[in-house]
Amino acid sequence: MAEGERKTALEMVQAAGTDRHCVTFVLHEEDHTLGNSLRYMIMKNPEVEFCGYTTTHPSESKINLRIQTRGALPAVEPFQRGLNELMNVCQHVLDKFEASIKEYKDQKASRNESTF
Repeated sequence: MAEGERKTALEMVQAAGTDRHCVTFVLHEEDHTLGNSLRYMIMKNPEVEFCGYTTTHPSESKINLRIQTRGALPAVEPFQRGLNELMNVCQHVLDKFEASIKEYKDQKASRNESTF
């Protein structure tokens, strides 16, 4: 790769002769953390027949995520929906975590004030 070039973070791979209902997405610079979480979110969709992922090799940081859908739903739609739902869950966890930290610091400050 030439200097200044950016590596593509996502590739969409389809085998010859397959339709848009069965697609493999290659996510570069990712591992089991995203793979398993995203697979879980995608499998919650009843229109998804199969979703699974593999890591290519322990020394490579990329995963292959395969989605197969029922009916007329293209595989890219549950992929996008799963990413959005996962981002919403992560944002919710972050908001709760930050609120808990603030509450803890406020309680600690009020305890310190009452001892003086």
